[in-house]
Amino acid sequence: MEVHLAAVDIRKGSPTLGEWFGIEVSAQNKRQVWAPAGFARGFYTISDFAEIQYKCTGVYNKQGESGFLWNDPEMGIEWPNKKPSLSGKDKNARTFAQWLETPESDNFKY
Repeated sequence: MEVHLAAVDIRKGSPTLGEWFGIEVSAQNKRQVWAPAGFARGFYTISDFAEIQYKCTGVYNKQGESGFLWNDPEMGIEWPNKKPSLSGKDKNARTFAQWLETPESDNFKY
């Protein structure tokens, strides 16, 4: 199991708004990523199979789910592959700039 995990600061007013961190994690290296509230998370599966587990501070709320365009040039996340297999939701996601213009983005302030 091997994945590339990314976390992006989405807190309005943050000096690091839009900045991201990425790292490869695997069963072998046993790395983990802590992305607190106010950080979006994404992953790219490098191996044929991967199981992702999240530790959460709240109950899952489908209405609160959102997403950004995986290859948004303004965000510039360096993914391990430029032609991933994407879900319909991920193919049609908004850019980060578009998301920042929505009322839902006001829920994430620095």
